[in-house]
Amino acid sequence: MSTRNPLSLTASPQIDGAAPDALERLRGWCSEYGVEEIECVIPDMAGIARGKVMPAAKFLREPGVRLPMSTFFATINGDYTEEVGPQLYTDPDLVLTPDFNAVRAVPWANDRSLQIMHDVEREDGSPFEIAPRQVLRRVVDLYAERGWHPVVAPELEFYLVKPNTDPDYPLEPPVGRSGRQSHGNQAFSLSAVDEYDEVIELIYDYADAQNLQIDTIIQEAGPAQLEINLLHGDPVKLADEVFLYKRLIREAALRCGTYATFMAKPYGNQVGSAMHIHVSVTDGDGQNIFSDADGRPTEAHDAFVGGQQTHFHAATVLVAPYVNSYRRLIPGWSAPINLDWGEDNRTTGLRSPRAAPGARRVENRVAGADANPYLALAATLACGYLGLTQNLAPRVLVKGNSYSRDRDLPFSLLDATTALDESKDLRGVLGDSFVDTFTAVKRSEYEQFMQVISPWERQHLLLNV
Repeated sequence: MSTRNPLSLTASPQIDGAAPDALERLRGWCSEYGVEEIECVIPDMAGIARGKVMPAAKFLREPGVRLPMSTFFATINGDYTEEVGPQLYTDPDLVLTPDFNAVRAVPWANDRSLQIMHDVEREDGSPFEIAPRQVLRRVVDLYAERGWHPVVAPELEFYLVKPNTDPDYPLEPPVGRSGRQSHGNQAFSLSAVDEYDEVIELIYDYADAQNLQIDTIIQEAGPAQLEINLLHGDPVKLADEVFLYKRLIREAALRCGTYATFMAKPYGNQVGSAMHIHVSVTDGDGQNIFSDADGRPTEAHDAFVGGQQTHFHAATVLVAPYVNSYRRLIPGWSAPINLDWGEDNRTTGLRSPRAAPGARRVENRVAGADANPYLALAATLACGYLGLTQNLAPRVLVKGNSYSRDRDLPFSLLDATTALDESKDLRGVLGDSFVDTFTAVKRSEYEQFMQVISPWERQHLLLNV
């Protein structure tokens, strides 16, 4: 049976610029392609798509909608954190303003539909400083004030798993086209990729419909674990793309009878899923400030690394935002436990890949696939910015196995949340309002998790203590 809907849009408009001209061009495109619905979309604190769906005719008459402020106070299980105070109950409206440079098809929809990324503003037109897209834009603007332009390239890992409707049961790999489940390490195996060809082909189809480019898709180390590499570019644009990819990958998997999960550690006995983030910085002339005229690393490169090593402990909760995230950050499972720096060394938290001088970059390997991409990029860039502006020196380069060295990442969600809450430097870059709200949400999630008694506790404590 075909997984494609012949009524869905298979192309996205190129609507550049600002209203009202962009709106007029969008009206013309919607009329030509018979668009029926428009999704007004924002990412919440967790990176979940929130918003409203409306008839295209209504949106095109009066673009822009409102959402209550409590949208940003929700925990991952749907409750709300009480720590934010009376605004949780007064719950004023926020204004969603369309970004006409971020209009995409919804190729899995039953009707011809577009989704439009929106920015979030207060009633007076000022940016809502807590919204993740605005937090990232705030950090990028700090770079721009110095004449710098960060360039990022995320790598997104995820697992395909059998449908799991009862959370008391562990996950299992899906059945591939051979009729068998994968259980062993098949990293970079082409035949392993072919096992899930139907899902991958649909991912490509959906990406094409949304004007999203894929650099590569590879099989990773876990069973039915895949990685998508994105082309490098502007941080806000790339965060939008990761956000869109997560949604389309889940939808493609569902259409093919399986689940896609971005949990950091879905299996206890398999590697976790990361979102490695490659970063370089260019100047006003487009030159990479991490390399000098002779092709050698610059002081700026070293300062960027030093900023990661000095400040990323406190930023970890932004890239490892759930209790499950810290199950991934253990020795020997393809994830770092510290912020050591190495050249082409995948055991370190910070890696300088082999590259030509113009492509010299720093790869942050701490971030999990479960992270909100806007906040993961904001965290990485914020620490690099602090390193550049504080002229921080990196620690000694590590050439051996960093898993055998001391841990300097937080051990748990609560430790990481406290570290961010107490960081004056990161508060100065990310904003007090955002840090207060984000840490309040994380504390609430941790308290909710602690109310659940696990099978391990029943197995080992019930009759032994």
